[in-house]
Amino acid sequence: MIYTITFNPALDYVVHVNNFTPGAVNRTVKENIFYGGKGINVSAMLANLGYPSTALGFIAGFTGDEIERGVKNLGFSSDFIRIKEGMSRINVKLKSNEESEINGMGPAITPKDVSILFEKLENLKKGDVLVLSGSIPSVIDSRIYETILARLEGRGILSLVDAEKDLLLNVLKYHPFLIKPNNYELGDMFGVTLKDESEIIEYAGRLQKMGARNVLVSMAGDGALLVTENGQVHRQGVADGIVKNSVGAGDSMVAGFLAGYLENGNYAHALRLGTAAGGATAFSDGLGTREDILKLYKTLQ
Repeated sequence: MIYTITFNPALDYVVHVNNFTPGAVNRTVKENIFYGGKGINVSAMLANLGYPSTALGFIAGFTGDEIERGVKNLGFSSDFIRIKEGMSRINVKLKSNEESEINGMGPAITPKDVSILFEKLENLKKGDVLVLSGSIPSVIDSRIYETILARLEGRGILSLVDAEKDLLLNVLKYHPFLIKPNNYELGDMFGVTLKDESEIIEYAGRLQKMGARNVLVSMAGDGALLVTENGQVHRQGVADGIVKNSVGAGDSMVAGFLAGYLENGNYAHALRLGTAAGGATAFSDGLGTREDILKLYKTLQ
């Protein structure tokens, strides 16, 4: 079974306004509500590709009820922990001449709530997959990713981690199966600006020496690069299309990579499917569909 964790799920209210004017009444010309959170995005994309998963995390209030209901419609199951105080976030994303966001706070997660999450993770068994992605709410220990992987160490569970800087660096000693920084995040981890592909390969290799098994580096318009645990380097160019949406593209890449790897264990295929999934989402208002992904997959060189 595949499990994803979203520590702070949200309802993303995306509104489009022509020529937004601060201080005035503005009317939307288009609006959507999406079930947000990086782990939720991964689970939804896996469902699009035919792979079941269970979403874990924390929800509260009427917004939490809607998140729990909504993920069922997205085609995957959930085992959320219900928090007594507060409510799950509503994030407002304004798209106009410029893009702006207002993100909610999230519920009051207690140490007891976190202990319930650990109890659920104890049920994972050999061969299961755990995806850790996104930021950590301020009320939770910032080393929670490290604590989770330490508890699961030696149990034959594949872990994928998509997080920033210290969240990522702290888990490398537990040998995650895959990590996915972008090229700017990779440079920031080492305090350098990466200027070319050879440097990206070099510093991805450093992350491997620190414990990562496979390092997938997304490079925006320059495609993606994968340094595998067997020493191979795979490169993949970007798909052709008009970018409409950047939200969830990286999560889609993680899900596509995982689906491709689980399909046949071929890293080149996994990278290509991940790139197609990321592109399909970038070219859509929401997450890319299976049909769009497979079309893009065929066009990639």
